[in-house]
Amino acid sequence: MSGAGLKDPAGAARHRLLRLERLAQTRAETRAVTEGVAETVALSRARGEAIAQAAAGKRAQPYRRQSGLDWLAGKGRIGPAAKAAGERYGWAFRRAKAEPPIASTLNLRPGRGAAPTPPLQEILAHGEGTEVARRRLAAFRARLCRQADLVAACDLICGEERTPREAAGRDRDAGRLEAVLKVALDILAAG
Repeated sequence: MSGAGLKDPAGAARHRLLRLERLAQTRAETRAVTEGVAETVALSRARGEAIAQAAAGKRAQPYRRQSGLDWLAGKGRIGPAAKAAGERYGWAFRRAKAEPPIASTLNLRPGRGAAPTPPLQEILAHGEGTEVARRRLAAFRARLCRQADLVAACDLICGEERTPREAAGRDRDAGRLEAVLKVALDILAAG
């Protein structure tokens, strides 16, 4: 019978001990990361963010921050038509607000180190898309009769994708904001 373990029993024991130490260290690191993630999720939830975790299986699943509309729909507080109306409003809001500035230069040929200028067609297409989003947003706000509370609720929940509690800061105000949002989404869904 020949084997490395039989020739050097002390070496085999050291090897086994090192393997057990590495395993213990890996478990301790895993536990520390898991506790850190749990603390971060708890703090985020305390601030009013909606955090969802995929169904647990053999492996730990990642957490995902939910938008305000997803959270409300998941709780059964808004229906599919209201959610769809809110998503349309949110798309128009984010597209109209996210317009990057168009770079300008007096130099017809930018020098070295300058960022490459996108083709004119791309700039025009982006500008046209942003203008369409602005018009849609204006139409949505007109349907809401430009009423400040309705528009603000849609901007915060649909556009900025916050939960009612996250947007309002307090539970009492969150309930009021959610009620105002429901009215706004019903108006938008009916239009």
